[in-house]
Amino acid sequence: MSLNPNGYKLSEKTGKLTAFELLPTTVTAGPETREFLLKVIDVLLDFVKATNDRNEKVLDFHHPEDMKRLLDLDIPDRAVNLQQLIEDCATTLKYQVKTGHPHFFNQLSCGLDIISMAGEWLTATANTNMFTYEIAPVFILMENVVLSKMREIIGWQGGDSILAPGGSISNLYAFLAARHKMFPDYKEHGAAGLPGQLVMFTSDQCHYSIKSCASVCGLGTENCVMVPSDERGRMITTELERLIMQRKAKGHIPFFVNATAGTTVLGAFDNLNEIADICQKYNCWMHVDAAWGGGLLLSRRHRHPRFTGVERADSVTWNPHKLMGALLQCSTIHFKEDGLLISCNQMSAEYLFMTDKQYDISYDTGDKVIQCGRHNDIFKLWLQWRSKGTDGFERQQDRLMDLAQYQVRRIHEQSDRFHLIMEPECVNVSFWYIPKRLRGVPHDANKEKELGKICPIIKGRMMQKGSLMVGYQPDDRRPNFFRSIISSAAVTEADVDYMLDEIHRLGDDL
Repeated sequence: MSLNPNGYKLSEKTGKLTAFELLPTTVTAGPETREFLLKVIDVLLDFVKATNDRNEKVLDFHHPEDMKRLLDLDIPDRAVNLQQLIEDCATTLKYQVKTGHPHFFNQLSCGLDIISMAGEWLTATANTNMFTYEIAPVFILMENVVLSKMREIIGWQGGDSILAPGGSISNLYAFLAARHKMFPDYKEHGAAGLPGQLVMFTSDQCHYSIKSCASVCGLGTENCVMVPSDERGRMITTELERLIMQRKAKGHIPFFVNATAGTTVLGAFDNLNEIADICQKYNCWMHVDAAWGGGLLLSRRHRHPRFTGVERADSVTWNPHKLMGALLQCSTIHFKEDGLLISCNQMSAEYLFMTDKQYDISYDTGDKVIQCGRHNDIFKLWLQWRSKGTDGFERQQDRLMDLAQYQVRRIHEQSDRFHLIMEPECVNVSFWYIPKRLRGVPHDANKEKELGKICPIIKGRMMQKGSLMVGYQPDDRRPNFFRSIISSAAVTEADVDYMLDEIHRLGDDL
């Protein structure tokens, strides 16, 4: 049931109107406004239905220049009518990748949680900013309750948190708070308030946003030290200590260590207790980037050993829009110490953050962040959490991990066709497909090079066919390999089988 842009007809009268003839401009246009919005909802519901239909394509791929010819993207001088806007909505979704499709294994954030989606619809309708209690009272209170619950799950009592526009900005907030905590004079005096050259440390498998902090915040990328990782992608903690000592010997000041709990490619978890010991020894701030793996904090089966020691961290990034399946975007940053966010970022703009308001101004969040304007990302998560309960979220995490293990078993059972690169710690499954001509060939560097050449060809074929989406990439030890992600609650064992079978159909002749 592909979306047909011509299949959503408004009444002749309403279809000829423009937006100026709806609410709020035309106060008598309640019926016409309702008709228009209900037709938009028809388009959205048909897309939801198509997204969950395994007979539908994951995408209708066109190269950029071809896509431009298919779409009318011009911005007109005169308003188009409502019927055209409905067709624009349907056309947009017709060519949009169905990231909630059960055969979409391409990204860390995928799936289409219906309750979270409903929450996002309500959020858009409320259309409020999250900087003060006076304009977002219910949402501010929800944020306090949910973020407090998340800190409790991490293992802290008290502390502070905020929702940020993505994990990269959450990590940036951690960097800023760490520098402010250790060198508070920087806020007023800049680099002149520092006692020397600051240095930060992270694994060579971390998300690139960690290195970006060094660039954005004036440290310089050469002072973001990349610590080697082992063959499974986990930071080698003896190397961390060696590199800290090396920089100290140069007169530099190590102050920030990032531990990754779920790396983007391999899904690896750094040893948090060992890193915490080193941070304590050398007086470094310990941040845990659990943007990807944070959902496993909810699972008693899988929390340990992955998150053993997480309560010793000073800050934690955790993205519910990944393993927890909340709609994009929904990213949280948590601090063990209360008051750091406001102390670090407060600018006391008197036109927003007056101190003589009639309510408790500690509920105003805008002065804790660098953004001022902040989107409401809490309601969809709050509503979703209510719909599942913490127990339901735990079952969901366990189910995703079970499906990843099912895929591993199926790869082992088809070892002539597939080569598993490593046993996964998360739901990232890394593997090569072996076409007919390379079966039985000894596995060595030359074979891996050939297998790496095959990945982009198979990816191109699956996109042209629209049947499947699975990502591939190289790393510093290997040429291209496939990395499938199972983070959608829609996926079943049959979908995992379909993924492997479809890769075989697309690549057997290569």
